[in-house]
Amino acid sequence: MSKNLLPSCLLPPASCLLPPASCLLPPAFCLLTLITGCATADLPPETSPSPQSATSEPNPSKNLELVKNLDNTNPTTQEQVEQYINKLAVQGATKSNQGVWIQTSDTLLANYQGTVPQPAASIAKVATTLAALQTFGADHQFVTLVGATGAIANGVLQGDLVIQGGEDPFFVWEEAVAVGNLLNQLGIKRVTGNLVITGKFYMNFQFDPMASGNLLKQGLNAKTWPKEAETQYQTLPTGTPQPQVEIEGSVVVSPTTPSNVQPLVRHYSFPLAELLKKMNLYSNNVMVEILDNAVGGTAVVAQKAADAAGVPLAEIQLKGSIAERKISPRAACGMFLAIERYLQADNLTVADVFAIIGQDPGILEKHQLPRLSVIKSGSWNEIGALVGGLPTQKQGIVWFAVMNLGKEFQESHAEQEVLLKSLLEQWGTVQSLPVELAPNPARKNKTSRSEIVRGL
Repeated sequence: MSKNLLPSCLLPPASCLLPPASCLLPPAFCLLTLITGCATADLPPETSPSPQSATSEPNPSKNLELVKNLDNTNPTTQEQVEQYINKLAVQGATKSNQGVWIQTSDTLLANYQGTVPQPAASIAKVATTLAALQTFGADHQFVTLVGATGAIANGVLQGDLVIQGGEDPFFVWEEAVAVGNLLNQLGIKRVTGNLVITGKFYMNFQFDPMASGNLLKQGLNAKTWPKEAETQYQTLPTGTPQPQVEIEGSVVVSPTTPSNVQPLVRHYSFPLAELLKKMNLYSNNVMVEILDNAVGGTAVVAQKAADAAGVPLAEIQLKGSIAERKISPRAACGMFLAIERYLQADNLTVADVFAIIGQDPGILEKHQLPRLSVIKSGSWNEIGALVGGLPTQKQGIVWFAVMNLGKEFQESHAEQEVLLKSLLEQWGTVQSLPVELAPNPARKNKTSRSEIVRGL
């Protein structure tokens, strides 16, 4: 799986905007059903802290009002929004199923049912983004530990190879190649025992630890690579060795880590900010479930997000399926603003975790959205939603959320694009990203890494 291209097959068909050719995994890899992994055991201090023990800075957004006055909107902007809603009604969409919230700084520009929770689809990923940053921090890396239960002699590990998962949501073919090459450096080319999977280990977006283990077993040995692994190997730097770790035994899933395991290799995931950017660019539904679970579940995500956004918990409802989750437009904007505040301490902006229109690849690449805006979309059947920051000449950064129900999401997004462009005609476009929406260039070099813990 490419680190830069998440396949369209990981998205529900209704929200998939990429051509089939971009899907690098067979259909079997595209399961979205959550299968809980085993409990993590004996992981080193560098691994993911539990949500209960994770610490964070005091919440600057608690009880914060997003705007000064809910009743004082901008007459011109409010009229444009009312015309937009009336247009949707003429086309058959029920007015009560629509919501809009637009603000700049702490000034409200337009509000149509902005405090009413609406079907949100993947706007829920904004809540996950915020809660994950609060829980772990932008630079947190999830750790996968590789160990052995026997001695190494003449290229053979006389025992089991043990994987202690650490909730890495982006352990893909390239990670297996890196780990396999380090095992080769340690002198391991053959394992007489089993590949034992413990903890929460996910590979290629598989929740099932057995499936993940079988994929890793293939990835560690170039002789057994499927076509997808060979394709992703071609994206690695020229001269990258092809690992040869043959495992003679089977994949075994264990609820506990063997007591006699000796650490060999430690693998660090991409930093959290980069993981979130990948998740949001392609609206990866498996990654969001993994991160939700790492935070403590959707109830914890909703509570953390509501507190940080300064809105009632009732405005962020994440229970049930993707079609059942609801978020108010006000809460969506509030979460974006909270993310902006949290990232400032790390010299990052919302553009480091969401798509920049006209610059980033992903599911929004072919949309006709205003260039240089930073946006997250939600798309599912008749749910169409957008939230983000719009850079303007006259109003600075305008934060908006537009949430529609009742038309095919492609039609809703087309209408939303027209609305945003009409607002920009009033406020003026910018020619370059303002500082508030510019990503940190130093993050381009942030990646995953593996290291040898010890040699046997």
